[in-house]
Amino acid sequence: MWKNIVSNFLTLAIVLLIAAAAVIAWGKAQYGGAGPSQIAQCVQVARGASLSAVSKQLEEQGAISNAYIFRAGADAEGKSRELKFGSYLVQPEASMSDIVGVITEGGPSTCGTEVIYRIGVRADSVVLRDINPETGAYEERVKYDPAAETKPAPIADAEEQPDARLRVAVAEGVTSWQIVEGLKRAAFLSGEPGEVPDEGTLAPDSYEVSQGEDRQALLDQMAARQATILQAAWDERPFGLPYESPQDALIMASIVEKETGIPEERTEVASVFVNRLEQGMRLQTDPTVIYGVTEGRGVLGRGLRRSELDTRTDWNTYQIDGLPATPIANPGRAAIEAALNPADTDYLFFVADGTGGHAFARTLEEHNANVARWREIEAERAAADTSADG
Repeated sequence: MWKNIVSNFLTLAIVLLIAAAAVIAWGKAQYGGAGPSQIAQCVQVARGASLSAVSKQLEEQGAISNAYIFRAGADAEGKSRELKFGSYLVQPEASMSDIVGVITEGGPSTCGTEVIYRIGVRADSVVLRDINPETGAYEERVKYDPAAETKPAPIADAEEQPDARLRVAVAEGVTSWQIVEGLKRAAFLSGEPGEVPDEGTLAPDSYEVSQGEDRQALLDQMAARQATILQAAWDERPFGLPYESPQDALIMASIVEKETGIPEERTEVASVFVNRLEQGMRLQTDPTVIYGVTEGRGVLGRGLRRSELDTRTDWNTYQIDGLPATPIANPGRAAIEAALNPADTDYLFFVADGTGGHAFARTLEEHNANVARWREIEAERAAADTSADG
């Protein structure tokens, strides 16, 4: 009898082990296999959310088939306590393993509602966007000028949503004063910024922020990022450039930034000014004169006057030798790298060519011919505008 009992027990144990192994294998297949959703979905992880709450939410959305398997798999991977706050786009048929990877890796939010405060060279704007899960692309819903208009209700509501993504986007070429003034108008930030940071020391970039984030802390983050970018480019610079310090390179980068909006031209523009410095020529660049007039506090909004070109300031490169006293804007990474890696040319001049870019020249004779062509283009455009008005 005991032999039968032992035999039956062993048989039952084997059956149970086989069944358990089958369940585990099934669970692994469910965890790593294609998910049930046939469309892209936006998965939102709230601050402080538990894995249990997120798994139930995902099951209700139809992104996963079983909340328990999702939790067990995340626990087995050692990721159950690594949830990162944010809104993340999950692709169609994403597996539970894929989704766990997305919501524990973190990084910038990739979907949901976002409010972007854009600090631009000529004007600021606030944009409300929502992602279209089917295309994975953000679609603009509302846009307004914070300096001139009343805030639209949808943007005000979105700024108060705990799961909304908030960003401050700083354009290349804005001044430090413009950045500080823009941050003052960003209602979702808090605290008073201190003094306007030195020109050129803030990195133009997109910064994801939290509701109520301190303005001065954000400025400090921008400064730290710019210092890192500048030092890395300085450390990799070629031998023989006419700069005595990283500050000189930053000044040059700011001039390059203001002189061209064509990415492919940056190194050529930088080569013109480097060649001029090496030959002892004055830089003679209008953006430096403009900075001497405005000192970075807004946009001039008109052409330069002859008297302004003739007035000596610490930035008027028609009147002073070498580099101006300070940067004239906050240059982006590409302009900094161009200033420290100029193209190998013998160009000394450039002028607009009518396409948005510039015509470069080695001699004054070539340059004068390019200027003459540009004057013809200006005259043709003026005549066309007059005809259209008439």
